[in-house]
Amino acid sequence: MPRTANKMPASYPAMLEDIKSRIHAAQIRAALSINRELIELYWDIGKLITARQKNEGWGKSVVECLSADLRNEFPQIAGFSPRNIWRMRSLYLAWTKGIQKLTQAVAELDGENLPLPVAEIPWGHNILLLGKLKSPSKRLWYAIKTKELGWSRSVLVHQIESDLYPRNIRLNCRHQKN
Repeated sequence: MPRTANKMPASYPAMLEDIKSRIHAAQIRAALSINRELIELYWDIGKLITARQKNEGWGKSVVECLSADLRNEFPQIAGFSPRNIWRMRSLYLAWTKGIQKLTQAVAELDGENLPLPVAEIPWGHNILLLGKLKSPSKRLWYAIKTKELGWSRSVLVHQIESDLYPRNIRLNCRHQKN
């Protein structure tokens, strides 16, 4: 039944806008929650594979079999190619291996848990950070900025390629001296 404007109370348009705004906010929170769960799942898969490689000698053929079995069991879910499963392992190793050697500037990295900013950015952004940056402190800084500023992948690439991290660090150091 179509609404008629003359029968609506004067406060109706404001209420409608409020409800639409709440719906959009809830959709964004839901999407972020799904993303966080997905990244944590990928972290866990990477952790399981790393442990099995160490303890049972898992190799390429096991990962390929795992990929085929997961894609067969969950055909509607993308993301379980052998390449992506290896990336899951890389995600886990990138935030655990060698983290203990870092300075206090990256104290939130404990080498055992997935850093929260990493879980809160999309998988494609994480893949990009892993591929372009070897330093965990730089990866974390770019992950934090991506989350804070809502960078797209192309903006993230631009910021990395234009060396925003060292420029920002130098700028912050100058401000702290003054």
